[in-house]
Amino acid sequence: MTKELIIVFVKNITLGKVKTRLAKTIGDVGAFEVYKELVAITEKATLNVEADKRIYFSDTIINEKWQGFEKFIQEGTDLGIRMKNAFARGFEDGYERIVLIGSDLPDINATHIFNGLKALEKSDTVFGPAEDGGYYLIGQSKHYNFLFENKPWSKDNLLEKTLQELTEKAVTFSTLETLNDIDTYEDLIASTFYKSNKKLQEKIKQLHA
Repeated sequence: MTKELIIVFVKNITLGKVKTRLAKTIGDVGAFEVYKELVAITEKATLNVEADKRIYFSDTIINEKWQGFEKFIQEGTDLGIRMKNAFARGFEDGYERIVLIGSDLPDINATHIFNGLKALEKSDTVFGPAEDGGYYLIGQSKHYNFLFENKPWSKDNLLEKTLQELTEKAVTFSTLETLNDIDTYEDLIASTFYKSNKKLQEKIKQLHA
């Protein structure tokens, strides 16, 4: 066991249950194909970071994937509670620096995760800002429950409100490079991830025709 832990939250890759906003434009099958690619990118990003790793599935543990990860199921009625519970378990198990990431970022790599853990050597918390006003990475060197309570989840002021509360409570924070996640068709076609993936383009064009 190391002192550092990476937690990945992933939705089980189930047709009709992933990337639902994107699916409104390109259909459930298209959204399914995009999410599969994004999950593979996320898994690759974690492989070269020296830390313990846990994967939290939305519904069902998949043993064939994510080798080297401890596997759990997310617990809680909303995203905040699920993240709070995952962090609580990590700190209870003795970890000193924990970062949590999602699985829909086309540009995330090992450096972002490493920098998040590194920032926690000096800051109480760390965030990877997303272009939509949320965050793709959150990290703590101590468990702050209020980070996950009464927050505007999926709103464009989530990070702003969170950092404002941290400032009011004199909890230190660092921020990383801003990245864009893939929620809509516009996000998808504007991304380098999509522009450089010819196979995915062909699949989406066939489905979106």
